[in-house]
Amino acid sequence: MKKIFFMGVMGMFLLGSCSSNSGHSHEGHNHDHEGHNHATEEHAHNHEGHEHSHDGHNHEAGEHNHEGHTHEATDAHAGHNHAATDAHAGHDHGHEHGSNPDEIILAPEKAKAAGVASMEIQPKSFRQVIKASGEVQAAQGNESTIVASVSGVVSFQRSVTEGMQVGKGATIMTISASKLQDGDPAERARIAYEAAMADFARARRLVKSQIVSQKEFNAIKEKFENAKVAYEAIGENQTKNGVAVSAPMGGYIKNLLVKEGDYVAVGQPLATVTQNNRLFLRADVSERYYKYLNGITSANFKTPYDNQVYELEALNGKLLSYGKSAGSFYVPVTFSFDNKGDIIPGSFVEIYLLSKDMENTIALPVEALTEEQGLYFIYIQKCAESYKKQEVKLGASNGKEVQILSGVNPGDKVVVKGAYHVKLASASNALPAHSHEH
Repeated sequence: MKKIFFMGVMGMFLLGSCSSNSGHSHEGHNHDHEGHNHATEEHAHNHEGHEHSHDGHNHEAGEHNHEGHTHEATDAHAGHNHAATDAHAGHDHGHEHGSNPDEIILAPEKAKAAGVASMEIQPKSFRQVIKASGEVQAAQGNESTIVASVSGVVSFQRSVTEGMQVGKGATIMTISASKLQDGDPAERARIAYEAAMADFARARRLVKSQIVSQKEFNAIKEKFENAKVAYEAIGENQTKNGVAVSAPMGGYIKNLLVKEGDYVAVGQPLATVTQNNRLFLRADVSERYYKYLNGITSANFKTPYDNQVYELEALNGKLLSYGKSAGSFYVPVTFSFDNKGDIIPGSFVEIYLLSKDMENTIALPVEALTEEQGLYFIYIQKCAESYKKQEVKLGASNGKEVQILSGVNPGDKVVVKGAYHVKLASASNALPAHSHEH
């Protein structure tokens, strides 16, 4: 009896001790159980499983072991939940800005330093555009080809190169045949002229006394006049080095067709001089656009050597004509304009033919676009330091602006300068700052 009483007292003491420890554990981690119900539910599930696994065992020993397991499990879950709570708190603090993966963060001071500028987009008038290729040509009357007036050997008295500026009447080269078998043609023309002039003077005295018939006199006179024309054509340009070849007008040497020591014949082209102040722009347009040609009013064009877009309206340009028939599948359209820049005649250019206006069109500058694998994107500014990357569909382009078919709405604030810097900022934002696992 005493033995039974003693064991009962010990059992009650043990139960009281376990209950006290378990209660302390729950009080110390009460906030974790409130914040993470899923952890408590998992513990409850484990508790039930523990009771089930101890069926048939000694009640006292099982109860003691169960309480001890509960204490350990509670501490383990509390530690995990406490760490998870701290991790979530730190994660939320680090992602208050930029939590949206599509958001691009660029500080205002950095954007200003990089030249980033935005503009609110509104619909406006935009001209229909036909894109073509073509050539810049010298205008009629602004270019002249110099040909040889005599046969002989070419000699340059100074350095002459293509693109060199020359004045009207300036000597470009000389032609001499003094060392050739036939002799110098200028000297031969002088001799023939002086002989014909003497014969003519004699015949003019004798025709009055009818010693020379009128018919003979006319023949002598004709011979003299021909010799005079031939000599004057050469003699006025005669120098000690040969016949001088001079520029017929002021301008630039466009082409130099001979070199030192070349032999040339009469009438052979030697060089081309252009004034380069009025030019033609010839566009070769595909036949499929023929029905739109009567609506064309002006054009823009872009040169390959400076990648600059020129507007004919700013160069006093005007439409001269467009072809009424096609040749080799293309219809020519010709403009004239003033060469106020450094536009080179003979260069091939990209041409944007401008037709009728399209109203209520959204258009953006070309520099507002970035390209990735054939797709085009812009950047919409959401706030002072936040941007969004947006894909757009393009329409016509006039070389400076591009029609936007979709992707932009009126009132959007779009980056129109420095879009590439925003693209670089998006690449840096894409790098993960940190990661964690539960």
